[in-house]
Amino acid sequence: MPDGTAPSLIAIVDDEESVRVALGRLCRAYGLDTREFRSAHELVASLAERRPDCVLLDLQLPDCEGLDADEWLRRRGVALPLIIITGRDDVKLASEHIVLAKPVDAATLIAAIENVVRAS
Repeated sequence: MPDGTAPSLIAIVDDEESVRVALGRLCRAYGLDTREFRSAHELVASLAERRPDCVLLDLQLPDCEGLDADEWLRRRGVALPLIIITGRDDVKLASEHIVLAKPVDAATLIAAIENVVRAS
């Protein structure tokens, strides 16, 4: 990066490969570093190596719901900046987390990531 700082690491957790690939390309186009995971379990296993600056988390994963993974981590003292990506429109979630609907608008996603990283 021009100022010499490392790019923010964005973890992308989605069971759909096409979504992971598209979100990864978008983030990298804006100078962000990415790691892609098929499941919340893969994300958890990677945390000892490097903790992400922000997690893009699919709400409905086959191994566990996205919010279940967030709750499990928080009970263990691991709080990660989180953006939920979902096909559902759930007002309750929107009041507790940043929630973006699929398909995700590029400008909205990048602005949300920047806000979450800056606030953490």
